[in-house]
Amino acid sequence: MIEYVWLIPLFPAIGFLINGLISRWYNLPKAFIAWVACSALALSFIGSAAVFFELLKLPPELRVKIPDVILFDWVVSGDLRTVIGYKVDPLSMVMALVVTGVSFLIHVYSVGYMHEDPGFARYFSYLNLFVFMMLNLVLANNFLLMFLGWEGVGLCSYLLIGFWFEKEAPPQAGLKAFIVNRVGDFGFLIGLFLIFSKLGTLVFDEVFAKAHLLDPWTVTLITLMLFVGATGKSAQLPLYVWLPDAMEGPTPVSSLIHAATMVTAGVYMVARCHVLYEMAPLSMMVVATIGALTAIFAASMALVQVDFKRILAYSTISQLGYMFLAVGVGAYSAGIFHLMTHAFFKALLFLAAGSVMHGLAGELDIRRMGQLKEKMPITFWTFLLAALAIAGIPGFSGFFSKDEILWNAFSSPKGHTLLWLIGLITAGMTAFYMFRLCFMAFFGRFRGDHEVFHHAHESPPIMTIPMIVLAVLSVIGGYVGIPHVLGGHNYFHEFLSPVFKIYENLPHGEGSEKLELLLMALSVAVALFGIFLAFNLYLRNPELPKKLSEKWAKAYKILWNKYYVDEIYGFIFVEGSKGFGRILWHNFDEAVIDRTVNWIGSLMKVMGAGLRLFQTGFVRDYIVGILVGALILMLLIL
Repeated sequence: MIEYVWLIPLFPAIGFLINGLISRWYNLPKAFIAWVACSALALSFIGSAAVFFELLKLPPELRVKIPDVILFDWVVSGDLRTVIGYKVDPLSMVMALVVTGVSFLIHVYSVGYMHEDPGFARYFSYLNLFVFMMLNLVLANNFLLMFLGWEGVGLCSYLLIGFWFEKEAPPQAGLKAFIVNRVGDFGFLIGLFLIFSKLGTLVFDEVFAKAHLLDPWTVTLITLMLFVGATGKSAQLPLYVWLPDAMEGPTPVSSLIHAATMVTAGVYMVARCHVLYEMAPLSMMVVATIGALTAIFAASMALVQVDFKRILAYSTISQLGYMFLAVGVGAYSAGIFHLMTHAFFKALLFLAAGSVMHGLAGELDIRRMGQLKEKMPITFWTFLLAALAIAGIPGFSGFFSKDEILWNAFSSPKGHTLLWLIGLITAGMTAFYMFRLCFMAFFGRFRGDHEVFHHAHESPPIMTIPMIVLAVLSVIGGYVGIPHVLGGHNYFHEFLSPVFKIYENLPHGEGSEKLELLLMALSVAVALFGIFLAFNLYLRNPELPKKLSEKWAKAYKILWNKYYVDEIYGFIFVEGSKGFGRILWHNFDEAVIDRTVNWIGSLMKVMGAGLRLFQTGFVRDYIVGILVGALILMLLIL
């Protein structure tokens, strides 16, 4: 079955062609469009599962020695030979399962959510195209095919953010995402150019086999440039600003692309290139530091947001920071583990947001919500389970993955106590803002239009069933990685260990086990304190938050305005570009270009006036001129 891995991305490509091309000429029934799109993803998931189980049958050491599945030559030019080929190993198959599994559930949910939308066929064709590109990104055996998928998911993100192009905000948000990601992609390209110029290949296995030939400064520059690309795609400092605005797209798009899959591409890329990063300690430190700072920075902004989806957007940026913190301290399997569990509970949180919008006629302001647990019980309970998971409460998937990251940040030789402390504080903030959202939306009295509340209703089964499945995964998804200190077996780490060839944790002696348990208990205590604080502020004393915001008005205003980063970027880059353009206009275009053109024109006039003196109209004058010219030529020759 492994040799047929190419079928996994092929199915969504076929779905895109059927829904995207045929529907342009024929008015396909919505049921047929939905059946094609969802069937394509179901087949991809089945294919991914089949390859995964084939992989499990092999001994661990052989799982990373499977020959790449080469389809055909793609680019052959000089020394460059690039193929369309796919890599089958534990890392690529974990990513394929996450992408296809979560995508299938969100496709099913979308059938109900988008049913009345006139762009139904266009939506599903874009969504299938996205999955095709994402699968190429995670299955590629070379950097060039990965970059094709990288750019492809960026294009689909742009198309889906601006899906409702008849409105003003979505196209602007799509353009912002497209431009900001181009900055990161420029760094990614520089990294690829450096790899090819130094090693003469872009195939992963060949690059990593020759990596020892690179000098330390070159490998550091390569890894930093690759990480620039990751900061754009995965919304890290300083290129995170596009993700909150991406919430203008349909909510299932936010769930799939801007929470569960595409935004994790940067984390996957760093993990895939771990051989290079292990040779660049400075780059590892930069990755971990940027990840930790992004985690706490984004979490602080989520504390005061009132838009349901934007709270989740800042939460996503923060959780991605956790993942980069993990891979930055060398805990690659912990980072991928959190990537997987986060895909489950964050996809569910966004789908719950969509369910609330569906039941409240599009309302997103949590100040105008409340009491929804009575009207939308399935949405409430699934949201609550996801909130407990992201808060890191024991027994839920997020607990296992988040605490493994914090432990590695503390204990790894590449870690630091300060990185652990930032992660710990972020854990408390995460629990606080998630339960602030939960309490304001689902508890208390309804604070919006009572006519809207009267008509509020639970979503249909086609939307709630995917939410229930994700809720189950949000609970049990972490049990494949129970830490040894809790008496479990970390199957996930064991499965990925042949890829990374390192053991990321310190030896588990008696002392380190006690310390790990202590830090784990501290993390849980901080999360519970965050929940307790949210309960006291938003359920027990709902008038207190307003008083506190007035008392700490300056700090609140800074957080409310998101540290004014958008305004600063607008002033420096947008207004700065306009100002630079005006300087070029006045000092170069007018002063140099225009004057040069005008001077040449004036010179031509003067030369023309001088030549007119010789145009007398008398033949004798022309004969004299010819003779004089001939005489001068003879003198020069002789």
